[in-house]
Amino acid sequence: MGLEITVRDVFKVYRIGKVEVQALRGLSAHVKDGEIVSIIGPSGSGKSTLLNLIGGLDQPTAGSVRVGDIEVAGLSPRQLTEYRKKTVGHIFQNLNLIPTLTTAENVELPMIALGFSRGRRAERVKMLLEVVGLSPRAHHKPDELSGGEQQRVAIATALANDPPVLLADEPTGELDTSNARMVTEYLVKVSREFGKTIVMVTHDPNVARAADRIMRIEDGAIKETLEPTRLLEATKPSSYAEQIKARLAEINDELEKLDETFRRREIDGDEYVKRRTRLLNIKTGFEEELLRLGTIA
Repeated sequence: MGLEITVRDVFKVYRIGKVEVQALRGLSAHVKDGEIVSIIGPSGSGKSTLLNLIGGLDQPTAGSVRVGDIEVAGLSPRQLTEYRKKTVGHIFQNLNLIPTLTTAENVELPMIALGFSRGRRAERVKMLLEVVGLSPRAHHKPDELSGGEQQRVAIATALANDPPVLLADEPTGELDTSNARMVTEYLVKVSREFGKTIVMVTHDPNVARAADRIMRIEDGAIKETLEPTRLLEATKPSSYAEQIKARLAEINDELEKLDETFRRREIDGDEYVKRRTRLLNIKTGFEEELLRLGTIA
């Protein structure tokens, strides 16, 4: 089963040289046991910071982050390590798969760290690969899989130690629309079948609507909570459309900067294609959302 998450009056301040940056400003949020919640908002609004605090990858400057009966902010370094192994599973945009290991070996690795027996590991790997529809790909390495398949391996790996909470940071950011839909469906399936609490950060409105609730974060605080059916009928639809247009403008700027970076040979062709594909996928999702709103980009 999943765990309830309660974030109360959280501040997070980063120091960059002599400059202080407030990533979160008194943020409060509540996620119910077994619920799927999407976190949306503009770049730099604090989405990933919030996820890192819940996941024990960072500590708040002030405030409380509680997962079930665990006060995450009060854990010692050793307790945090155990917490990250047993309580939360992370699904990152950059996957974190080991390229030299097969699908099955990647999924098995977290269980080895917890000392699972060989038989138990084999049984659970088999079950998890069936859940994400990858049994026929068990002996393939990551570079032999499609982007969608790799992300499904990442989901199975995050589930390896049966954590009650899954945290997904842009889980479909690198994927085309078809694969993004498939990965989203598997996340929903995992939550429903295993009762996992899932918090996912996303720029893609199609992914956001798969959740039970959607929280919009801006300037380091939760500004509103929406039901998925209300994402199109937000209390300020014109404002929502303007946010999307602003994000599209940011993406166009990022694409221009990326082109310039490539022309200066600061990145290689593979990295250029990877970043450009990701940005174009996000851009397509926003353009589709504006069409649904009846607004022209």
